[in-house]
Amino acid sequence: MTVRTRFAPSPTGRLHVGNIRAALHNYLYARQQGGEFVLRVDDTDRERSTSEFDEAIRDDLAWLGLDPDSAVRQSERFGLYEREFDRLKAAGRVYPCYETPQELELRRKVLLGRGLPPVYERQPADAPVPEGRAPHWRFRLDHDRPIEWTDLIRGPQRFDPKLLSDPVVRREDGSWLYLLPSVIDDIDLGITHIVRGEDHVSNSAAQIQMFEALGAAPPSLAHEALLVAAEGKLSKRLGAYGVDQAREAGLEPMALLSVLARIGTSQPVEPVAGLEALASSFDFAHFGRAPAHFDPHEVKLVNARLLHGLPFDAVADRLPNGAAEADWLLLRPNLERLSDFAAWYEVVSGDIDAPDLGHEDRLFARDAAAAARDVSWGPNAWAELTGALKASTGRKGRELFHPLRLALTGRDSGPEMAGLLERMGKDRAIVRLDLAAHR
Repeated sequence: MTVRTRFAPSPTGRLHVGNIRAALHNYLYARQQGGEFVLRVDDTDRERSTSEFDEAIRDDLAWLGLDPDSAVRQSERFGLYEREFDRLKAAGRVYPCYETPQELELRRKVLLGRGLPPVYERQPADAPVPEGRAPHWRFRLDHDRPIEWTDLIRGPQRFDPKLLSDPVVRREDGSWLYLLPSVIDDIDLGITHIVRGEDHVSNSAAQIQMFEALGAAPPSLAHEALLVAAEGKLSKRLGAYGVDQAREAGLEPMALLSVLARIGTSQPVEPVAGLEALASSFDFAHFGRAPAHFDPHEVKLVNARLLHGLPFDAVADRLPNGAAEADWLLLRPNLERLSDFAAWYEVVSGDIDAPDLGHEDRLFARDAAAAARDVSWGPNAWAELTGALKASTGRKGRELFHPLRLALTGRDSGPEMAGLLERMGKDRAIVRLDLAAHR
């Protein structure tokens, strides 16, 4: 059996971190098992679905590196849904209903008022059909046996179908709701495993009977705990944070994926350089039942740690022209985003604005320029320069190092000065010290 997973977004908006996490876990399991990852665009909602969002979803997945092995659109599969619907109708597993939403809500309130579960009450077969009213269609659940499966995350699951309402699968206007077309697609596409949020557990119970009614074995199911904001409750921020926000913040795709792969599991959140490594360690046994807490700040921290471990070859094509491996190794420990490299590269290879030093520090910069002319440049240039200045001026500690760093880099902090001084070269260092002395 070839493992096939799927990601099924609706093109009614941009992907957010909850969507991305579901896509990632389906992708990782397929890759770990040597299987296939399918993109199914659920665009049956003709009013809200747009080609722009469809394209944006594909672009987001491409940026993340979650490339599907194949892709389909539900809007191109209506003929298949119609044929399978007719099969179910002939078997008596779907049936027409004529209640209005107002009538259903009133009946629901009556049942709740009596302390009963608000389960849809089937009408007698000979019930009169309201004149001029088009039906919506429900799937008839089999009440004679419990619905059971062993969830890959939640363990044994059991539902009493008598406590579930027969789900609506088709509206009065003939348009489809989510449940039945999804099952038909999963059968037709050969989907073997579905990873999705725990808010779909009751849907899965109904869909298991749909699979069986269509003569197919249900896929293996894994329902993961929902994503919540770091403060512990659902947040609108999670609905807004996605690839656009990560890209605007200058983050690496693998920083976001490293976080989303591990939150909600027993594995530590740590920077992982590639999807292959994430896939190799993927295991449903690591997933917990507690909500998974997502914090965009954690992605930024992981992004910095990820950059600090990347080799030059992994970023060379995104660095400024002329940047060498020595520059990357020197500057990467100070980077939070890759885009920060350009500014630091200018410090070692270009021009900077002379800092505005106080009078005593300007005099100190003049002495430093004179001392630098006598230093034999190389890996020990910083030690020689500061040693000479300490002996000649009596300065030490911050009083010695801070004005030197300011004069040479224009910044209060940054990478270790020994490497910076060697990379910027003797002539550039002396020019900067002279400029700082005479500003």
